[in-house]
Amino acid sequence: MIILKSEQEIERIRAAGRIVKDVLERLKNMVAPGVTTKQLDKIAHDYIFSKNAFPAFLGYRGFPASICTSKNFEVVHGMPNNIPLVNGDIISIDIGVLLNSYYADAAITLPVGNISKEAANIIRIAKKALDESIKQAVSGNRLFDISNKIQTITEKAGYSVVRDFVGHGIGSNMHEEPQIPNFGERGKGPRLKKGMVFCLEPMINVGGYEVEVLADNWTVVTKDRSLSAHFEHTILITEKNPEILTI
Repeated sequence: MIILKSEQEIERIRAAGRIVKDVLERLKNMVAPGVTTKQLDKIAHDYIFSKNAFPAFLGYRGFPASICTSKNFEVVHGMPNNIPLVNGDIISIDIGVLLNSYYADAAITLPVGNISKEAANIIRIAKKALDESIKQAVSGNRLFDISNKIQTITEKAGYSVVRDFVGHGIGSNMHEEPQIPNFGERGKGPRLKKGMVFCLEPMINVGGYEVEVLADNWTVVTKDRSLSAHFEHTILITEKNPEILTI
């Protein structure tokens, strides 16, 4: 069942989303060669708590950190560590915030120093896939209109969409119905209605779509070790244009 959110609930998600946005803005300015993902995690952790909020990922099913940091061929759920970033890396930073019993969630992929043309292009296409899919998130459309847009943009660029992990609803739980795949057929799925709140999150790979989970039981990587990029926003379906709650 897809839960339609009340105005009060939406305002709480919006408030959590503002913190997510602020954390990502801070981390964008910190990402550079020599910085560790543990350092990024501490900045995020301290800032979220300073706003009387809680890092949604911390302790979730045993996850040990406040943010997910996934480098290069890591797709999602990478754990912060003390290994310095190096010139040419790309890094996905995924952040969730819990505030007043409601969640918001967003992710961005960033370059570290000077990156290859391929790395820059997959970041560009993943961001485009998110931006264009958000435009499909309007009342009256079908859920898989969103999915199809992500798939079309990604595959037209010669890349593949991850199939084992998906976007999701969000609200008083971090993961709610519906699941939102990054592939699908237009005109299929539930009809979108005012008050639905979704996390749209293209995860796209330079190579094949197959992924695997490393021995830490968290870090998802591309099976062929090709580069991967990930973007995400929390968005609200309205009677008119969708509202991005994490921007």
